[in-house]
Amino acid sequence: MQQELFQKINRLTGRAIGDYNLIREKDRILVAVSGGKDSLLLLKLFREFKKKSPVPFEFTAVHLDQGNGSKTYRTLETLFQEWNVHYKIVHENTHSIVKSKIPEGQIMCPMCSRLRRGILYRTARELKCNKIALGHHSDDLLETFMMNAFFSGKLGSMTPIYQIDEGDLYVIRPLIYLQESMISEYVTEAGWPVEACSQCGSSDILRRSQMKDLIADLEKKFPGMKHSLMGALKNPHANELLNRDLWKHPDFAVPN
Repeated sequence: MQQELFQKINRLTGRAIGDYNLIREKDRILVAVSGGKDSLLLLKLFREFKKKSPVPFEFTAVHLDQGNGSKTYRTLETLFQEWNVHYKIVHENTHSIVKSKIPEGQIMCPMCSRLRRGILYRTARELKCNKIALGHHSDDLLETFMMNAFFSGKLGSMTPIYQIDEGDLYVIRPLIYLQESMISEYVTEAGWPVEACSQCGSSDILRRSQMKDLIADLEKKFPGMKHSLMGALKNPHANELLNRDLWKHPDFAVPN
């Protein structure tokens, strides 16, 4: 059963890589491994793809120890060695920085995320990598889409690949076709040492958690809704939206 599930996961990830040309010849990729289920599966898939890839590429697993007392880096170091992957553990006390800037009781995730991102960019350059792989899956995309629509008034989500502002690195998301439930099932059966983020303990009050619950409730009421919503992200109809710059009907003049 686990092998059958992995074959499906492998196929969907390979499709995402092919659809968006995420891995190219001679790429050097930093695979960000937090210790959570998504990044562990991402690393496993990179190991498998490297064995059979039609194009040569290199990757390095990178874990950021944020100085919050977690010993996740020790667990991961053992795993990296068992899996025989090239790796780097980065020790940066971002926890103290975040605690000093964010008042008690407020959400620390946005600042923590910015600091992590900057460290990953720096580490990628030090390792001579041109891409950073993250473990975001389809549920992450849908939650981001809903959050943008509900709270930011825009249509948008996470892209499979994007170039950072500085222009020297690309960020890729090979797991975008995978549902979180598939990842959870496989990783649980595999028995890997999963350690979720313990930086702030405030995840229950995040809007993302509310969107996750809402999407799950809608999927129960309307089975297949998540699949349809993912399809919608691939199928924008610009002439059916309200953006004046996109509305190009020949008989319609938009007033200034």
